[in-house]
Amino acid sequence: MTPRGSGNQTIVVDSEHAGRRLDKYLRSQFKHVPAGQLFKLLRTGKLRINGRKIDQTYRLAQGDTIQMPVLDAAPAEARAPQVPAALLKSLGNAVLFEDRDLLVVDKPAGVAVHKGTDVAAGVIEAFRQLRPELPQLELSHRLDRDTSGVLVLAKTPSMLRYLHDLLRDREAEIERHYLAVVAGSWDSKATVIHAPLQRREDKVVVAPTGQRAETRVKVQRRIGRNASLLQVQLLTGRKHQIRVHLQHSGHPIAGDDRYGSKAFNRKVAAAGGNGLYLHAATMTIPKPDGSTLSIDAPMPQRWRQLLASGL
Repeated sequence: MTPRGSGNQTIVVDSEHAGRRLDKYLRSQFKHVPAGQLFKLLRTGKLRINGRKIDQTYRLAQGDTIQMPVLDAAPAEARAPQVPAALLKSLGNAVLFEDRDLLVVDKPAGVAVHKGTDVAAGVIEAFRQLRPELPQLELSHRLDRDTSGVLVLAKTPSMLRYLHDLLRDREAEIERHYLAVVAGSWDSKATVIHAPLQRREDKVVVAPTGQRAETRVKVQRRIGRNASLLQVQLLTGRKHQIRVHLQHSGHPIAGDDRYGSKAFNRKVAAAGGNGLYLHAATMTIPKPDGSTLSIDAPMPQRWRQLLASGL
């Protein structure tokens, strides 16, 4: 950024941000500034691209110049959220894979992916503190707080856009495989669950008018007569998809306090401990250079007691 006069600055767009929507670029570069303030600059023409007033949906090109006022620096607490020492320690050895574009981690169960109203910091805030040399680090997708396993972070804006495009337009090219412990004895044959999903208040439900949602399920092993360990593949990626699809099929996931069975959860807690038994085990990603990256996260150690219990 180069200041112009006493109160303006000029930003020259580099190749990393070429093709990115202006509003998304602004939100990523000025995280401490309220979105409404940024959009007001656009509406009033105080933020211009190449000297012209522009819409927030404009896609940036390499070499574009953004003229805008110099914005106040972020308060110290906004620049650096307090990340609990225990969280930093738990993630210190969680990296599964890293190259110039990606950082893939094994997210522990019970850890949020980002901060929220009741969460001081999550995975992304922790890694920004652990890896200050990666200022552009961003989540490329989400995992529920109580789900463990493979979580992919993008180091560069171009890789983030590539992964978002894959998930939006070429979802079939990404393979996402999970393990789940469920109530009951699932049928031995592999099956695909076709059940559209719709968000309603604080839950997701199966509804004819919902979004298309498909999940492939196969039994890996039985756990006594009361439970099964399943291999689950996401064919679409809706919020809470696996949890709702398995519950809808009559086999709720062990430890699921939102969609699960209270009676079954009590048996699970006694045999293997509390917590959701859903694990993102493998993700396979086609990379821009034509190669394929496949990352595995080992089954959590805490599962082994439950699997040996027979329930």
